[in-house]
Amino acid sequence: MERANSSSLEGSILLGVSDHPQLEMIFFVIILFSYLLTLVGNSTIILLSSLDVQLHTPMYFFLSNLSSLDLAFTTSSVPQMLINLWGSDKTISYGGCVTQLYVFLWLGATECILLVVMAFDRYVAVCRPLHYATIVNPRLCWLLAAIAWLGGLGNSVIQSTFTLQLPLCGHRRVDNFLCEVPAMIKLACGDTSLNEAMLNGVCTFFTAVPLSIILISYCYIAQAVLKIRSAEGRRKAFNTCLSHLVVVLLFYGSACMGICFQLSPATRTRANSLSGREDRKVEAPSPHEDQ
Repeated sequence: MERANSSSLEGSILLGVSDHPQLEMIFFVIILFSYLLTLVGNSTIILLSSLDVQLHTPMYFFLSNLSSLDLAFTTSSVPQMLINLWGSDKTISYGGCVTQLYVFLWLGATECILLVVMAFDRYVAVCRPLHYATIVNPRLCWLLAAIAWLGGLGNSVIQSTFTLQLPLCGHRRVDNFLCEVPAMIKLACGDTSLNEAMLNGVCTFFTAVPLSIILISYCYIAQAVLKIRSAEGRRKAFNTCLSHLVVVLLFYGSACMGICFQLSPATRTRANSLSGREDRKVEAPSPHEDQ
């Protein structure tokens, strides 16, 4: 058992789509192109927001935070993903897997909170335009940004540390493109009911609560926009919120798809079969032991 547990320190194998090798190059090209677009787009937003004095506003301050987060979010996982898709070596070091686990969860939770902060900013801009500069002042902007980043970090430290305490019993095959909490829980050979309950609670909190607040804020925004008499005023108010709405739809759409994929019977069956194969490898005695 000690030898099986220590094998987790050797690293993990990220399976991805290794059972469909013909798809690896297609995924590689798509992910590389998307990653380059992300780098260029977000870097441009950060530079313009910093250099252009006219963009030193709360909206672009939060947008710069979101762009910085997206850069870190993708860089924490995509390069390793591209390496695994390009060659036959699918391994990731133990330190790399742990880092990926902490950073991915930290930035994911931070984005949930930051999207709520941006919704509040748009609500004040549309519904309380005369008091916008007073309410959304620089001090409040920095405070809200700090709450988002530190809140996500606290969630990551608690949940990732809790997940890493699970015994893996020599299981190294991660049925995913990266090391994340649901995939790591599936590798565990002990009782994971508490970890699963914690994961479900955290996912519900960071998905349902922020999304509900965003939807409520946009209900008030819609009411305010409908009261605007001029078509130009309505168009301006709509354009103010459009970019945030697109980000919300993309983020929560992909999050819901990821959750559904993790909970699908096919994914669970594959994870169980992989664990069974790993169990047989760990339990099988080596020739040296027989002697």
